[in-house]
Amino acid sequence: MTTTHTEGRNGANPYQMALEQLAIVAELLNLDPNIHEFLKYPERELTVHFPVQMDDGSVHIFTGYRVQHNRARGPSKGGIRYHPHADLDEVRALAMWMTWKCAVVNIPYGGAKGGVMCDPKKLSLKELERLTRRYATEISVIIGPESDIPAPDVGTDPQVMAWIMDTFSMHRGYTVPAVVTGKPIPIGGSEGRIEATGRGLVMIASRCSQMLNIPLQGARVVIQGFGNVGSSAAKFFHEAGAKVIAVSDAVNAVYNPKGLDVPVLLKHCVRREGTLPQYAEGDIITNEEMLELPCDFLVPAALGNQITSHNATRVKAKVIIEGANGPTTPEADRVLTEAGVFLVPDILANAGGVIVSYFEWVQDLQSFFWSEDEVNQKLERVLISAFDDVVRTAKTRKVDMRTAAYIIGVGRVADAIITRGIYP
Repeated sequence: MTTTHTEGRNGANPYQMALEQLAIVAELLNLDPNIHEFLKYPERELTVHFPVQMDDGSVHIFTGYRVQHNRARGPSKGGIRYHPHADLDEVRALAMWMTWKCAVVNIPYGGAKGGVMCDPKKLSLKELERLTRRYATEISVIIGPESDIPAPDVGTDPQVMAWIMDTFSMHRGYTVPAVVTGKPIPIGGSEGRIEATGRGLVMIASRCSQMLNIPLQGARVVIQGFGNVGSSAAKFFHEAGAKVIAVSDAVNAVYNPKGLDVPVLLKHCVRREGTLPQYAEGDIITNEEMLELPCDFLVPAALGNQITSHNATRVKAKVIIEGANGPTTPEADRVLTEAGVFLVPDILANAGGVIVSYFEWVQDLQSFFWSEDEVNQKLERVLISAFDDVVRTAKTRKVDMRTAAYIIGVGRVADAIITRGIYP
């Protein structure tokens, strides 16, 4: 397969990283080589180049992708990200990770992902809408409520999902709310969806605190990334009595060992006024320095390839809960495991979003909606059950948490493929 080479931090290629992780668990599972080969490749890849008229009248050509990795367990599910460095290998990797994530938490989806190479911060609202509607039109040939259901990701939000849903519905001639999740509530979105990933991270942290005897009350927390996931996690950590000592945005980080004023940060984050250090009392440090702070819980919730072989030996966290997708390279995993760091992998830790997306999809299909309390209770039940399954597997197989999660996720997908058979 041809690979693209817009590489991430320290030259790590996310798709090669995903393949390496798959190879490790394939050996442990004694996976049929034919099934292993099948799982290496996405089932379907769509690359689109499309024009968008800018506000000044010029026309700019954008490149977008939609990749469906595997649909043996159900329709594919995965976010759409708008980012200057979005490329095909990144989207392939993210689609594969979504396959394992859905299987680990045992919801009936396969994995997919989409992306557009752009900087949404440099686009006006109208330009963003035109880009979204044209991209939605281009990928409408493979998405749908029974085939592939997009959701928000880095650089996208409920408004973007609303434009995609509306565009798809206009082409169909009737409203199709279940074509995307993460929508605004007035058009079929679910209560609890926006904060689901951050809420799930703290549910996992609470379970870790009980298991590892690290009280959440007063625990020192470092959160990299202050977008939807990071800011929501900060909110719930703060409400649980933890001490958020450092957070970062795309520019830099701010650190206060006595704890940051999370409500103040959230207030200005929502308004998108300036950068974090303007509203926090603490020392301004780099994102790299922040990852190496002594803490109880480290939550990388920005982009991938943040903890690598170059900095893993300097990570001083007791527990890492991966809010981002692919923030830790396989080499770093080995270093952290040897150092005794307890790491909850992305395909489990940040699954709160896709779990509540599944709930939203179900609600849309039956036109029957639940309260936020009902959604949160169902989320906790599904997520903690999956966490306990992974912990048991890690103990039984004497492996780390990531490997245990992969054993469950890849095993379930392989079982589905074998049960269905190879067509024709």
